[in-house]
Parts: sequence; structure tokens; C-alpha cells
Amino acid sequence: MNFFYKDIAITGLLVVLPENERDFVDDMKMFNFPESRSLKLKKVMGYDKHRIVQDNVCVSDLAVFGLKHLFNTGSLIKDDFDSLLVVTQSPDHFIPGTSSVIQGELDLKTDLLCMDITQGCAGYIVGLMQAFMLLQQPSINKVVLINGDVLSRKVSRHDRNSFPLIGDGLSITVIENKLDEKVYANIKMDGKGREALAIPAGGFRMPSDHQTAELKDVGDGNKRSKNHLKMDGAAVFNFVQSKVPDMISELLEFSNTPYREVDYFVFHQPNKFMLQKLADKMGVPYEKMPNNIVEKFGNSSGVTIPIALAYNLKEELTNGKIKVCLAGFGVGLTWGSMYLNLGDFEFCELIEY
Repeated sequence: MNFFYKDIAITGLLVVLPENERDFVDDMKMFNFPESRSLKLKKVMGYDKHRIVQDNVCVSDLAVFGLKHLFNTGSLIKDDFDSLLVVTQSPDHFIPGTSSVIQGELDLKTDLLCMDITQGCAGYIVGLMQAFMLLQQPSINKVVLINGDVLSRKVSRHDRNSFPLIGDGLSITVIENKLDEKVYANIKMDGKGREALAIPAGGFRMPSDHQTAELKDVGDGNKRSKNHLKMDGAAVFNFVQSKVPDMISELLEFSNTPYREVDYFVFHQPNKFMLQKLADKMGVPYEKMPNNIVEKFGNSSGVTIPIALAYNLKEELTNGKIKVCLAGFGVGLTWGSMYLNLGDFEFCELIEY
């Protein structure tokens, strides 16, 4: 499904990362795993450091911290936005929505549309699409989009396929009306593949109890419960390699843009190997597709996209404009992409919580 938007633009980006950093090789020592194999995975897959929250830190804590920073620095005026969107798959509560928690904690105006969206690896793309649609309303001139996850709290520390590479983080993006800007996007979904990335228990289908909390050996010495994230790595890899290149080709054809005119392809980052294989398949030079975010911060689901923007492209985004293709793919299964001009940001920062 294709989408077209005009007269809107991203004007600011803040990334909030936990200061708590862990080392991949050190984590792998907990699993009776040969260090030589850990070092090989580190080199091939790009695993090195990852950031995870401590104690009971929630998405709203990171969001409130980040928004207070923007208010205090004058980068964002407290009552100057008309909608607060929160995209997460690790909400503070079932009820109320995390956007309402943030609104209440910051005493934001009541004339404000608060909305929660449940999405994962394509969450940043879906959130931007929703923000763009809201800006078509005359009463909405500025939207604050929060994309955040603290999935380390739902990953088994006895599962080496997940814990040593998971990351937590949050981004705050400001989107507003701006003349003469155009955005092209597309998105696809296939719920038949939903079991490839899932947390089986915790919802109404399978409420959490002492039985779902029981750790079980799931093979190769890995242990997790039904309360924990499970991932079929091979299925996800095959899905990404088979679906994403065609999606990007369709997007660029829709926008009448040759591959060579795109300055950067900023994609969700499960690992370096997957992105390099995508780049090879698409004929995109590695330098045009950053792949260093999992290496430095871990896999924080859809938040890897704004982290990649803030970490790798801050100078370009604050001192001019670049042509960027964004893409997210994973949980759902969902895959979406977007082509737009990015730049002249009023702020582009990365801070620690």
C-alpha cells in the first residue's frame, strides 16, 4: 500500500539512551559459550555493546526525561504541539495508555490528542505515517512522536540468542507543517508470520502466572519462559531478505527516484550481517547504509532508525538537507519504508538517561 504526503517535515530529533552499558563478549561468558565463537559473532554480526535500562525504568520515564530536556533547553515549547503519539510494544500498563501517563506527568495541556500505537521494528515508520496524517487536520500544526522500547525487561537473561544483543532506547521526533516538502511511503503486513517474533504470555489470550514464568530449556542450553521474547532468527532473516528489497524498489519507483539519487538508506538494524546482505542484494554501497547501531547500542527495535540518524548523520541533518530512504521490518510481520528529504533540523541530539 502506497502513501503520499506533502507540506510536512521533521524539524527535530532527540534520542534518549540508558547509560547502563553491557559488553557482548562478557555477556556470552554466562552461557558456557566458547569465547572464540563469541569473537567471531562479534565480527560478523556486529555485536559489541548494548544499552539496557536498570531496575523498573519504563518507556514513560525515558520520555519524560527527554521532553523535560527539550523544554529546559528551549528546543520545544511545552504547549506548542497538538498531538502526542507513542509507539511502543513495551507499554507502562495495559490501561491507561503510555501517552496519557506522559501527558499527566508533564502536566501538558488538555487540548492535546494523545495516542498509543503498538508496533515494533517498523514502529518508527508507522508513527511517522500517523503523524503525517494528523497534520492534514487544520487544528494540528505540530506533532511529537515518541518511539521507545525497554524490551530487555521481557528477554530471558538465560537466552543467549536474545539477551546479549537486545537494546533499550527512545526517540522524540518533532513533525510539523512545512510548505513544499513531499514524502512517499509504503507498508505491508502479514499476520500469518506473527509467531516469528512474539511474547507468548502476558495478554488476555495467555495471562501470566506461575506456569508461564517457568524457565524451560529451548535448545542449545538456552532457557526462557512464555513471558519472554522468542525469536525465530532464520525465519526473520529469510523474511527480510525476500521482502525488503522489493519493497524499496516499489517505493523508489513510486517516487520516481533512482537508487543513485538516495544519499542514505537508514534501515532498522537487527545486526550488521543482515544489513550488509540487504545492501548487496539491492546494489547499495555499504557507506550509504549505516550498520553500526547494534554494535554500539544493541537492537532497540524500531528505535534503531532514529538512533542511526542522530548518531551517524547529525551534521548533515542540522546543516543542510539529504535524501533519505527509511525502512523498518519485523514484528507483525510488518515491513514499511519511506523516502523523504531530511534536514535543517532545529535540534538533533543523543543524550543519556
